Amino acid sequence: MPRSRRHRIELALAALLSPILCLGVAAALTPLPPELASNDLAAADPSTVFLDRHGTVLCEVRAKDGTRARPVRLADIDPRVARAVLAAEDKRFYLHPGVDPIAITRAAGQALLARGIVSGGSTLTQQLARTLVPRPRTVVGKLREMALALRIEASLSKPRILEEYLNRVAFGPSLRGVEAASRFYFDKSTRDLSLGEAAALASLPRGPTLYDPRRGTDLLKRRRDRVLERMRAARLAEHEDVDRALGEPLVLAPRGSGLGIPHLRQALLAGGKGIGTDGLAGRATSITTTLDRGLQREIEILAVQTVERLVPRHVTAASVVVLDNETGDILAYVGSPDIENEARLGHNDGVLAKRQPGSTLKPFVYGLGMEIAGFSAATILPDVDLHFPTPDGDYHPNNYDGRFHGPVRVREALASSFNVPAVVAASRVGPERLLARLRDLGFASLDRSARDYGLALALGDGEVRLIELAAAYATLARGGLSVTPRAVREARAATGELLPLPAPPPRRVLDRRATYVLTHILADRHARLATFGENSVLELPFPVAAKTGTSKGFRDNVTVGFTPSVTVAVWVGNFDGSPMSGVSGVTGAGPLFHDAMLAAARLYPERAFERPEGLVDVDICPLSGARPGPDCPHRRSELLPRNTSLATCDMHERVRIDRRNGLRAGPACSDASTDVRVFEHYPPELAAWAENAGRPVAPRASSPFCPESDRATAPSRIRIAFPPDGARFVRDGALAAEEAIRVRIDAPSNARTVRLLVDGRAFVLLPPFERSVPLVPGEHTLVVDADGITSEPVRFSVE
Repeated sequence: MPRSRRHRIELALAALLSPILCLGVAAALTPLPPELASNDLAAADPSTVFLDRHGTVLCEVRAKDGTRARPVRLADIDPRVARAVLAAEDKRFYLHPGVDPIAITRAAGQALLARGIVSGGSTLTQQLARTLVPRPRTVVGKLREMALALRIEASLSKPRILEEYLNRVAFGPSLRGVEAASRFYFDKSTRDLSLGEAAALASLPRGPTLYDPRRGTDLLKRRRDRVLERMRAARLAEHEDVDRALGEPLVLAPRGSGLGIPHLRQALLAGGKGIGTDGLAGRATSITTTLDRGLQREIEILAVQTVERLVPRHVTAASVVVLDNETGDILAYVGSPDIENEARLGHNDGVLAKRQPGSTLKPFVYGLGMEIAGFSAATILPDVDLHFPTPDGDYHPNNYDGRFHGPVRVREALASSFNVPAVVAASRVGPERLLARLRDLGFASLDRSARDYGLALALGDGEVRLIELAAAYATLARGGLSVTPRAVREARAATGELLPLPAPPPRRVLDRRATYVLTHILADRHARLATFGENSVLELPFPVAAKTGTSKGFRDNVTVGFTPSVTVAVWVGNFDGSPMSGVSGVTGAGPLFHDAMLAAARLYPERAFERPEGLVDVDICPLSGARPGPDCPHRRSELLPRNTSLATCDMHERVRIDRRNGLRAGPACSDASTDVRVFEHYPPELAAWAENAGRPVAPRASSPFCPESDRATAPSRIRIAFPPDGARFVRDGALAAEEAIRVRIDAPSNARTVRLLVDGRAFVLLPPFERSVPLVPGEHTLVVDADGITSEPVRFSVE
């Protein structure tokens, strides 16, 4: 061969091989993208999908790049999807080293003939390279893409490259990966797609926006049919299967309702307290919640309607949580009506926020009293003007209605939500034991000391979470067995692995019989008539135990209650802590509770509360709570433990009265001038209330026509009821000139006057034997006497 011809051949070969050699060198020098360094699907930065308990999508939290992404292993994808992608984009995928010379030559020839780009000639590997390392649309950029494709092919297996492609390439606007597109467009996994649906998805990477079916399906359907024909031609699908797929209509899944569960979603990702799981952000890509989508949507609407109705009363927020009592599952969760409403601070989550619960803690006060202080539903507690000494001064509780009701049974006190008896009960069990009981029930928010809370804890003077309150009431519904609220049924990592969701086992927190009695009281419409009246919002067409609560200054309004199956807790108020205007439990949270309970109860068959063994119905005197005596004018049935020992009523007495003057008749009065009447007889601590309330008490004085000569004229016992001996009071510097305590004296009903000595200075008192004494710094002594009978001295200090 002539040297010149040989030289020309060598130059031609050099010209032909030089680009290949350069590409090889460039590929060797090109680093593998870090995204491909490991085979960890979680490294693909997936989005997180939230499902309801039935598997319906509630919302999706997009990945960091703003896309929906659902990583999936190649083995979990229907092979028809992968074959459709190969037919659409790279039928020689398993034959080339990352760059397809045939495809490049074909694309170059088509470009020359058409004087423009007809096809790109890029392989799947090149498309993956372009996705991971975007390039400028220049010749140099194209060469860099090819070099990276060669590098990927040299580093990864073909199945791994295909898997990465299917998980990383755009299959639609803001859709990364074929699984995300499958879920979004067809609401099913790729393993459940038909051949026609698989071909439709395989058509999308060529033009994710152009072929987006949300903009119309005509273009995508034509492209799908071409892909199906390519599969037939390449023998990637059977002839009959392609024919069926070509006749298949392109049907998209309906769009979601827009449910966002924004507050619960944030709590689950970040790890909110009280919802049964640690933060799932970065760990879970699929979270099946315990929510019921239909109930969730209904209660969201009810919350919005409630707030709009109460806007004139300065209410801007409401929160609701619904629990399944048996499992602790959260069936509905509304943190606020509108998370986007900045003016109303809608980003706050009222289910997890700490707010004062008002009177909703009272059942647990009385329940503890039943367990350790001998209380029953018939126990009489005083609802009178009482003062309780505290380390920081005098505590003087008042009732919501501004009145005192005298002796009240525990049933009445709890059902009608009287404050003073609840504080009396708390004083008998002690703040320390009450706080311990509340913490045992799950009120972890009560993190201060018992001294800080004091007796006011019985009235809700402490901040708790609505979810804690719901769980505590669900414990009542479960007969005293604890329940831990949970919001997640199942959480899966990107690999499909189930994440552990540990839950503490149930434990007995409350006595079963005491719990049933509390439930019976809270469901007793007759017992709450005094406060709530007829046909209140707490009345429902099935058995419901419920309690309302309003915090100091009308800043928080709560209603919580339960059936045997579900518990509903509602808060109404303002996230900025400003007071509502004239909103009580009946008018604020109550109506929303009523409607939410109706909605929740539709998920379960109606049933009654189960009464445990060991409780009996006993007739009592409603005034004394004791067994009726011969003079008791009324009787009432009460639910008591079988072994309860009841005394006979001593609060009714028969007294002979001189009908001429209405005074007591002595033996000298004839039967013709006297009547025997039944009067109420009160102990000393209730005598003043009875007199002021106009109760039918017997007269003290005897008739002058026939005096009771044998009746004692001097009191048999006298004492200082308040303050107690050893009390310490601390003055408020800003109010020192106005501060005083109210000294109260217990004296028998026949006492006419008593003499009070304050540090030796005497004051004569008439019934009801009370006097205000200014708080003066130092040590002080009180003594009282009447008709020669002197009380024990009481000493107190003022700081």
